Amino acid sequence: MIVFLRVFFAVVLASMLGVTYWAGSQVALWEIPRSVGGHPWFIATLFDTYWAFFTFYCWVYYRENTLLARLGWFVGVVLLGNIAMASYMLILLFRLPGTATAREILLKPANP
Repeated sequence: MIVFLRVFFAVVLASMLGVTYWAGSQVALWEIPRSVGGHPWFIATLFDTYWAFFTFYCWVYYRENTLLARLGWFVGVVLLGNIAMASYMLILLFRLPGTATAREILLKPANP
């Protein structure tokens, strides 16, 4: 399971970096046309995305012990979204042994 998750989050990170680079080379983020930025489905998608980010962050907050780590990951998740989330998961997964269980991934370590 650990190997699969490492590969999965590496693919997420690589694809997000690639598509973000591609999109940024096409048009600047602040140049999104008003007709797109104000479209109801664009707004609904942003709400959906950020609620998912905040949901993931609740778990990060639970797992992390220091205020600095909690704040740093909050800023990362809010500003970078899935790039930060995939990075967090890769750091976590590479700190665990290849035989780690889902319990060890999801729950806070007993002795941090």
